[in-house]
Amino acid sequence: MHLETLLPLGKVDPGLRTPETPLDIHAVGRDAALLEELGYDGLVVEETKDDPFAVLTLAASATERLRLGTSVAIAFARSPTATALHAWTLQKLSRGRFTLGLGSQVKGHIRRRYGMDWHPPAPWMREYVQAVRAVWDCWQHGTPLEFHGEFYHLDLMVPLFNAGPLEHPDIPIQVAAINPVMCSVAGEVADGVRPHPVCTPSYIREVMLPAVRKGAARSGRDLAGFRVCMKPLVASARTEEELAAKVRDARARIAFYSSTPGYFAAFAHLGLDDLAHEAQQLSRAQDWAALPELIDDDVLHRFVTIGTHDVIADRLLERFGHVVTDIEFSIAVRDDDDRAMLAAIARQIQGFRSVVPGLD
Repeated sequence: MHLETLLPLGKVDPGLRTPETPLDIHAVGRDAALLEELGYDGLVVEETKDDPFAVLTLAASATERLRLGTSVAIAFARSPTATALHAWTLQKLSRGRFTLGLGSQVKGHIRRRYGMDWHPPAPWMREYVQAVRAVWDCWQHGTPLEFHGEFYHLDLMVPLFNAGPLEHPDIPIQVAAINPVMCSVAGEVADGVRPHPVCTPSYIREVMLPAVRKGAARSGRDLAGFRVCMKPLVASARTEEELAAKVRDARARIAFYSSTPGYFAAFAHLGLDDLAHEAQQLSRAQDWAALPELIDDDVLHRFVTIGTHDVIADRLLERFGHVVTDIEFSIAVRDDDDRAMLAAIARQIQGFRSVVPGLD
């Protein structure tokens, strides 16, 4: 079981949460070095309020061993060539420690936030990954850039813009997914899949992993080394009193996710179709205050791993130890007691060897 962590990024669900610990861009190097010192395997950064490639550049410059990755960068908002260059530069700077995690985002954001045309996401992501790798192949091996697909046509790479070969050219690509079709694409063309936090262990095991294996079979690949990387929904704190506030936040977050049509399959898998439809109605009405009331304790515990810091590692391993290869989480470090706690969690998880059926 590889243990990863996230810098607190202050992700906000509309009308529901404010960030507990916003990202301090000036402290990224220090915080990344702390993770390395405490024995963590990696640092992953999501694309919300800061450019993840810039954040990881700071982390790479301050560390020597820590693996670094995006979790995720929004693929369709960038050309494959631009993304290829971001990743190539970070791989060069980190001396081979970078993983490119890609996400599709939903139609409304691609069209209305990024001003891009929308296409069916699964075939688009398949081609996107292939196009990024075609650019890398051109730079590493001098292969003429001749990539022609439904969405991208790339056939120009002059010496001025050729980034040239790397010492560590094999950059893993992971694809964020929920629905089986995107999971199949991950199995077909990527090196890992990133389940959304709303994906429960049974959904990963019974829906996502079979689709990954189906995609791998379609392209004739084996899945040796394939990663299943997830930041589960976690409510954890020093004391039971502090934990209550974390649980309230987690309940609100589940309610928000249940209102998102793109996540419907994960709720339907548990027979929560009616809850998701009701949440969607409240979301359309922007009745954010009413959303958390839909999530009773039974639903809460189906999606969220809850416990104080001294037990949270064991509960994460018990829940996800045989369906994911990498666990990621975010816990604020305020003082020396928190540093000791974070080091203890690292020691608890480091010795665990995850065996995900069909991947090893």
